[in-house]
Amino acid sequence: MNNTKKIVAVISAGLLLVLTGCSSSNSAATIGKTVIPNATVQGSINDILKERTKVDTKGMNLVTGVELNTNAIRFHVVSVLFDDIAAKIKMKVTDAEIAARRKGIIEQVGSEKELAPALVNAQIAKKDFPRYLRTVLLAEKFGNALKAQGDTSTDGSGIQKLLVAIGKEEKVKLNPRYGVWDYDNANIVPAADNAAVKK
Repeated sequence: MNNTKKIVAVISAGLLLVLTGCSSSNSAATIGKTVIPNATVQGSINDILKERTKVDTKGMNLVTGVELNTNAIRFHVVSVLFDDIAAKIKMKVTDAEIAARRKGIIEQVGSEKELAPALVNAQIAKKDFPRYLRTVLLAEKFGNALKAQGDTSTDGSGIQKLLVAIGKEEKVKLNPRYGVWDYDNANIVPAADNAAVKK
């Protein structure tokens, strides 16, 4: 689970969401023609918080408040951007690949029973786990494709460049409650840390 978490952490590192506002107050974000409802992001947050009450969280470094909200919206935005990149280059992730990766993680953490605390520790909503695995698998495929084209980076910067490019093309817009999307770095600047966001 730690290795899986690190992959997406590398992908998300340096990605700043510079919010330019959404067309609807019911939208958490819009990416091109794709709308991420507030209910989707809030559902992830609620799921994460609910699962925390079911396991022993002693020793876990769990985020709350603005950081938790930012992580949730970032996950959903990045996963949509990855889907858009995959669609453009005709790259697919199959259900069988997702199932195989899930099985591998179950074996890594020890058992199905241990998956719940592992997800809590990794700050992944249980309901988002399949989507998370899809995003990780796409990240690996993008990395392999870039490597085949001569990319020698090992810090995820090649994938970040893909995110920057697709973000500029698709026009990422965030609900100001979450912050702003930084088109040059592809990450979220939380609203509380962005003086340009009107309260």
